[in-house]
Formats: sequence, structure tokens, C-alpha cells
Amino acid sequence: MYQESPAQKKPAKTSKSTLTEVKPVPPEVSYTVSMSKPSTHLLEVEMRVAWTQMPDKTELKMPVWTPGSYLVREYARHVQAFAAKDATGGDLKWRKTSKNTWQIDSKGSKEFTARYQVYSNELTVRTNELNDDHAFWNNTALLFFVKDHLTIAPTVRVIPFGNWNVATGLPTVSGSENTFRAENYDVLYDSPFEVSNFTEIKFDVLGKPHRYVISGEGNYDPKKLAADTTKIIEESHKIFGDLPYNDYTFILNLRGGGGLEHLNSTALQANRFGFKPDTRYKSFLGLVAHEYFHLWNVKRIRPDALGPFDYENENYTKLLWVAEGATEYYSNLILMRAGLITAGEFLAERATGIQKLQERPGRFETSLEEASFDAWIKYYRTDENAVNNQISYYDKGEIVNMMLDMTIRSSSGGAKSLDDVMRYLYAEFSKRNRNFTPEAYQKVSEMMAGKSLDDFFVKYVRGREEIDYNSILGGLGLALKSGENTGGRSYLGNDSADGSLTIRALPALGVDLGEESGKLTVRAIIAGSGAHAQGLNTGDQIVAVDGYRATQNFVQSYFAEKSANNRVRLTIFRFDKLRDIEMTIGSNIRRGFVFSPVAEPTELQQKLYRSYFNADL
Repeated sequence: MYQESPAQKKPAKTSKSTLTEVKPVPPEVSYTVSMSKPSTHLLEVEMRVAWTQMPDKTELKMPVWTPGSYLVREYARHVQAFAAKDATGGDLKWRKTSKNTWQIDSKGSKEFTARYQVYSNELTVRTNELNDDHAFWNNTALLFFVKDHLTIAPTVRVIPFGNWNVATGLPTVSGSENTFRAENYDVLYDSPFEVSNFTEIKFDVLGKPHRYVISGEGNYDPKKLAADTTKIIEESHKIFGDLPYNDYTFILNLRGGGGLEHLNSTALQANRFGFKPDTRYKSFLGLVAHEYFHLWNVKRIRPDALGPFDYENENYTKLLWVAEGATEYYSNLILMRAGLITAGEFLAERATGIQKLQERPGRFETSLEEASFDAWIKYYRTDENAVNNQISYYDKGEIVNMMLDMTIRSSSGGAKSLDDVMRYLYAEFSKRNRNFTPEAYQKVSEMMAGKSLDDFFVKYVRGREEIDYNSILGGLGLALKSGENTGGRSYLGNDSADGSLTIRALPALGVDLGEESGKLTVRAIIAGSGAHAQGLNTGDQIVAVDGYRATQNFVQSYFAEKSANNRVRLTIFRFDKLRDIEMTIGSNIRRGFVFSPVAEPTELQQKLYRSYFNADL
């Protein structure tokens, strides 16, 4: 408000003129995405900005990351051939003012068009790919936004190559072919596109249309895929009581691997022949269940910093262990409830997860909250020392959420569970458009347990203490038992992405090895192991053991015959210099875990077990 100073005050006069405030008018933005030459891998974008209050200079920005994948990825590095023209086709001057900002001299214009190309040759769920087979893109990696105008409703028109079809979760614009509208940029950036001669599998669940859009040929069974996905949707619905969308699209590319969650769609990638045998198919269903459950947990039940988003900077939160860990826990729980895996399979996988956690010295160095907060600099950038100073908020998050669920069940006598925590967060936070905090997650968990859980959260969430599994599992009549595993043999892993063969561990020495082109190389060393104490380094190439040429088969069999405290001589190349290292073999033991029923379960233990597993103890 303007107020005159005493010296300026004058007798009031009647005036016919009044001061009217000019209300800001946002821009109207529309995009056209073309792909005229797929072999060039260049997606062509035309961004039209119409603005009655056009400023002298307009800043266009590209996101640097995509929600659901917590790493600054610098999408602007793929932009090329940028140009700007006014409504008459005249060139407008422009300049880059930061890594992801293009500033246009728009003075005097009511409309301008920015044209640019984006090199798209990386098929992941968070990037773009264009080739002779298809186009897939994530809008954060393709479309600019006008600075400070993320709440407007843009449209996207797609001009497909040839006779390709277009699929996305966005609603269509009536009367306009292949044109879609987003209510704001959080929705636009949450809606990937697939453009190709894809296969479409349609099915209805609880009165709402669902579909798979599948690019590529594979050994999947369409009817079984639809039927099993229906079971996943129905079991998820039982937790929350509604399906918060009009329709849902599963975009599935039969190359690569992984998934990324969205409001009414998900982007999935899987091996084209990864639907058989049954174990591989169940693993794929776990991916489907994980990304689908995210439509509640993360997309609507939002951790403190995750929405509305800052697309130019890191969005820090301590809750990724809930966002991802709880979602991973529920993905497996839902498969079990749906009858897609057995209780035995569920427990066996959780036992394997516990074993992997127990093999990481990093569990004593990083808490779940720390791992969540530091995801931006650590999770996607692991190095050879990660096993010693980091944990995964996915893996430990799943385990701790399972232990939290069992704690709530035991403490409430079976009246409540983690389902009730999720339902409460959905009703009281999501539906009231509020984000939840770490304190809220603990408070709601305590509300359902009927007691303080501060000790649990201090030790296992904010702290780094060893999890006392049996004190928690005992409430459901279970015990976790450990035993010796294969007497110190090395464990042969799967082929890695770069074509090398990885020996996951050599417990006798405490190392992870990799073999490529016949060369055995130390990839990682476990803190406190014999290798760590006796001078082996990551990057060392093992040439021979006790004078015998080192191959992966020889190393496996040779160390299997050794016992703790035996001595071995490793001949290695380090920085291209040959040398020998004398080492003493360690305990040679890798421990596995198994869940077992307690000897004489009480009625309450049997009741809680039956409620959890839908089976008798």
C-alpha cells in the first residue's frame, strides 16, 4: 500500500480516475515434438510461447534431473541447433546464461517460437531414445519451461515418424490428433511418451481401463501378463480403497532394465526373453508391483521435499528409505498376498536381503536417513569403497520397513499394521495436499503401534546399530537363523553390463573380483578382511596363486580346498609392475540366513503369523 508522508498530505479531492492494479497474466505454452529422421537420434522440438505481458527478456530452462531418480543428470548437454523467431518469422537474439538457461530478447513480441533438437540415444527410464524402432522420451529430458511458470497448463502435439502410434498417460485434447494437455508442469514432466508400432494389451480393473504398451518382441504371455497385473492392482486397491486415476498405462520397452514411477503410468524396461522361466517372470512382476505401488507412495503420499519440485537443484529428503524401501517391501508383500509368490519364496528373498546387508561393513557407517539425504552424491555413483561406507536405502529400507510392520502388528496385538500407516498418510496428508516429514512417519507409526517407537527409529533409522531381528520376528513366531555357506568358495555372479564376468565375492580373502578378457582384477575389498589388512589393492590384477595361473575356475576350486590361516602367495600386476604378496586366508566363511518357526508358538504368535502370511505357523 502507498501512504503519503505528512509533508505530502493534501486535502482530499474527488477524482473520477482510480488506480487499477494490472493482474499478471501467465504465458500460454505449447510444444510440437517431431522425429523426421530417426536414424539421426534427434528429437525435434518447437516451443511456442504466447504472452500478452511478454517481458523484454524471456528465460527458458531445462530440468537438470527427473523425479524418482535422484541425481543431477544435466539434460541440457544434449540440446543443439537452438533458434528463436518472432510471430512473423524474424530471428530473435538469444544467449545462454547458465548451463540450462536460454535467454531470449523478446521485447515487443506477443509470441515467439523456440526450436531446438535433443540428441536421444540412451534408453533408460529417465532419458530419451530415438531410432528406427521407436521413440521414447522423458519430458524432463526434452521440454523447456518458462522461468517461474510451472503451474500453467501446456499442450504437447506429437508428429510421429511414418505410421507410428503415440502413447502417454496425458489426456488428449479434443479434436486435435496426437495432442495432449497437462494441468501443470509437475504432471507434464511426470508423463513419458512411447511412439512406435507398439503392441497394446488392454484390460479393465475395478471399472477402470488399463493397458500395456509394449515396444519390442519377447516371450511374454499377453493374457497371463494382464491377469497377473490385475491381481497386483486389486491387492493394492485393498490397502487404500480407491484407484486415484481415470486410466493407467504401463509403458514397457523390451530392452534394458528398470522402472520409473508416474502419476497414472510407469515406464518399464525388461529383457525381451525375461518372462521365462518362472523365477524371471516373478522378478518382472516384482518390478511391476514396485512401480505401481509408487502411484500412492511417493506420487501422492509425498515425502517433505518431493513435490512441488525444484527442477534445477537437488531436492533433499531423509525419507527415501520410505519412498523406495517401503515401496520395495510392499511390492513383494503384494505379490504374496496376490498368490503370485509363496510365503516361502517371500521369506527366502528377505533372508537373502538380510545376508547382503550383513555382508556390508557400510551398515555401521551410514544410517538410512543419511543414505537417503546423500542419494544425490552417492547412490548412483558408487565406487570400490561403497561396500565399506554405504548402504542402500532400497535394500535396508525394505528390511527396516518389514521390521517396522512386524513391530506394529505385535505391539497392537494384530489390530494394526504398516497398511494402516499408509492409509493414514494417504487420507491425512495426500488428500489434504500435505507432504509428510520424518517426524510424521514416526508419529503415525507410533499411533498404530500404540506405543513409542523412538528406540526403533533412533537405532535403525537415524542410527547405525545392528538390527535385533529375533526380538522383532519373535512376535510373529519366527526366528532368523544363520549358518555357514559353501565353506569359502567364491561366488560366481551374472554377466555384467560391460560384458565382463564378475565373481561377487571371494570370502577367503574378502574381495570382489571381476574377469574380463581373461584378466582377474580386484574390484572391491571388504574393510577388516585379510585382503584389507594385508595390502591387496583395488585394481590389482591377479596373475597367479601359489605359482599357478589364475583363472576364475581355478580360483574357485583352489580356495575351496583351503582352510582358515593357510598361507597363499598372490602374484599380481599393480600399475603394470609385477610383484608377490603373501597372505593369510581368513575365516573362509560366508553366512546365509533362513527364517524358521519358533519351537512352541503362542496363540498370539500363531494369530499374527496367520494374519501376515494367510497360512498357519
